[in-house]
Amino acid sequence: MLNPLLDFSGLPRFADIANEQITSAIATLLQENRAVIEKVRSDAQSPAWENFVQPMVDAQERLSRAWGQVSHLNAVMNSPQLREIYNANLPLLTQFSTEVSQDLRLFEKYKQLRESAEFDRLPPGRKRIVDNALRDFRLGGAELPSDKKQRFMQLQEELSKLMSQFDDNFLDATNAYSLLIDDAETVTGIPDDVLQAAKALAEADSKTGWKFTLHMPSYLPVQQYAHNRDLREKMYRASVTRASEFDSQPGQERDNMPLINRILKLRQEEAELLGYRNFAEVSLVTKMASSPQQVLEFLRKLAKKAKPYAERDLQELKQYAAEKLGLTTLEAWDVEYVSEKLREERYAFSKQEVKQYFPEHKVLDGMFKLVEKLYGVRILQAEAARNIQGWHPDVKFFDIFDATGQLIGQFYLDLYARPNKRSGAWMDDAITRRRVSGSQAGGGAIQTPVAYLTCNFSAPVRINDEVRPALFTHDEVIVLFHEFGHGLHHLLTRVEDIDISGMHGVEWDAVELPSQFMENFCWEWDVVSGMSQHVDTGAPLPKDLFDKMLKAKNFRSGMLMLRQIEFALFDMHLHYDFKPDGDKTVLQLLDEIRKEVAVIVPPVFNRFPNSFGHIFAGGYSAGYYSYKWAEVLSADAYSMFEETAENAVVNPKTGSRFLEQILTVGGSRPAMESFVAFRGREPELDALLRHNGMETG
Repeated sequence: MLNPLLDFSGLPRFADIANEQITSAIATLLQENRAVIEKVRSDAQSPAWENFVQPMVDAQERLSRAWGQVSHLNAVMNSPQLREIYNANLPLLTQFSTEVSQDLRLFEKYKQLRESAEFDRLPPGRKRIVDNALRDFRLGGAELPSDKKQRFMQLQEELSKLMSQFDDNFLDATNAYSLLIDDAETVTGIPDDVLQAAKALAEADSKTGWKFTLHMPSYLPVQQYAHNRDLREKMYRASVTRASEFDSQPGQERDNMPLINRILKLRQEEAELLGYRNFAEVSLVTKMASSPQQVLEFLRKLAKKAKPYAERDLQELKQYAAEKLGLTTLEAWDVEYVSEKLREERYAFSKQEVKQYFPEHKVLDGMFKLVEKLYGVRILQAEAARNIQGWHPDVKFFDIFDATGQLIGQFYLDLYARPNKRSGAWMDDAITRRRVSGSQAGGGAIQTPVAYLTCNFSAPVRINDEVRPALFTHDEVIVLFHEFGHGLHHLLTRVEDIDISGMHGVEWDAVELPSQFMENFCWEWDVVSGMSQHVDTGAPLPKDLFDKMLKAKNFRSGMLMLRQIEFALFDMHLHYDFKPDGDKTVLQLLDEIRKEVAVIVPPVFNRFPNSFGHIFAGGYSAGYYSYKWAEVLSADAYSMFEETAENAVVNPKTGSRFLEQILTVGGSRPAMESFVAFRGREPELDALLRHNGMETG
């Protein structure tokens, strides 16, 4: 039987993938890719799209699809055996990628193509692909002398290994911790559905009482609702010291700080090899922002706007804690608890009350109806009879059809937290839209794009003989909309070249535009009312409760914005002017930034950097500012819906324009061109400030 990782005839065959098949499949595809590269670079013909670029695109896509399935499984169904295989193959992929990016013969052929008459005949999107390739060759070390190329390759291999180990350490630390409570007094205040889930976890271990973990659906409600301050502190300490020196012991070395220091040192060396002063300059070559100074100026301008609001937020919390709760000091493990108490008193509702109105099926149905109305599509869950292979019984699968009934996209949905699943929420591509063969319009078949949408929400809970559906907080609904926005960017593209299809080729600081844009609809009554239904009574969310939510929308918005700015400044300075071998430590740098912008400083034992996977295990190094940068774009884009609303902000006419100018074009043109084509002007900061309840003057 054909190795499922080498079967590209349809959807991934997750149930058929055996760990022992992975290495042979990757070896086969690497060999195939090297053979294709040797053939095209030895071809005596003048390089053209069909004889030079396309063969490499075809071979690379097969490798990316196969490895993408392995990477996905490693993130959502991690096991010791799979991790070992993943980490054994990762250096081989890194080595191959570096080989290609350093291949001078390929680089020269791309330059020949760029200077040829053939290039002038290419459509704009393909011209952009060629220009991006030339840029990436330079960033990949193609112009380095041979001895420096070898060192560059060593850097890439070690960095990929360290980043994977960072992720593994954090996952292991998260899974290793649990707290069993058998005293009912200790868990007072924690919502019933959370206690039911904790009780089920304890029973699975043949224990009585309640078992709490550091997975967010278990951890966060303890911080928000547990009356017992000692319990909140114990859980907080365990959470913020994960993968640190406090978390390691002989035989279980999980401290990420040595990895952080090494990663920073290697990135600085990489930048210097390429002729840049620091890694931040390397990172920004592929982004909208032009320099680290521009990013820092942008962040500090936002911080200046937000800080007065953050100071007010903190003062309100401290005053309430002292006057109403008898807390003379506001500790880090008190902030969420006091915030929730103040929110309940000020706005007369709790997040837990709201949660009862957002059962999973109703939220999904409402989100899909919104998208269907905005973009003229239809979303249907696949019938069980199709036997689509998922990686876990909880995984669902959906099809997207256009107005004519044509299938245009598909996606997997994996919503619930579980052990051995990476924390957080994300979208990744399983298959990217492209025209499979033929360079002319109408030549060859269109490949349907497929996405993975992954979250870590609470699962349905069995109470006696009844299964209670998964309930989402409003914050979780926003997260779901955010990830679906990424998914729509990937799935609704009409670009036919893989390197600029969907999110591919889009500047990193613009990829959050479609996702953050979707979040805004979670605050529209017409949308929220249609996706709410009380889990017990079936009643929709009352309008007066929604109005309270709306009034509370910007509760602590100053503190929350400053927190994101703090992370972004920390990231940028780490990769811009921090010296890995200098006298200042990573934690000391973070302390300096907190003194500048933060209004609340965590305790000295907090080891936030050790869990900052976005920049040490993901793609956000010297790019975390992208969240705020893109939020300016998304808020300004959404303001056009507000301006063009006749009876409701869900305006199909404006939706069609957003679809045509933002979602469908992918990376076929610069993100700023796409934004201006939609908005009619360059982005302005006012909408972001207004949406956060801040003065725009």
